Amino acid sequence: MADEPTLGEVVRRLEDVRQDLKEDIHGVVTLTDKKADAEIVRLGQGAQDERHTALSGRVAKLEEQAAEKDRQRQNDRRLIFFSLIVPVLLLAIQLFNANRGA
Repeated sequence: MADEPTLGEVVRRLEDVRQDLKEDIHGVVTLTDKKADAEIVRLGQGAQDERHTALSGRVAKLEEQAAEKDRQRQNDRRLIFFSLIVPVLLLAIQLFNANRGA
């Protein structure tokens, strides 16, 4: 009987085990929270990278469309110049030459 622990010692040991278990569980929960937060951050960054890539593609497409519109405007100006202004100038030169020669 002398080797057996008293009831108070058993209770103290159980309290110590309970406290250790509580600390271990708290440590596991903290580690799980950190791991989950890291995973959420990683997923958020992945989604943000995808949005950035999509927006970059859209911007590149819009820039290309703007450049195409500028090229079209330049072509339209050339067309207007050669189809309207040059014939009027040629007509004016012919009239000038006709009046000078007559």
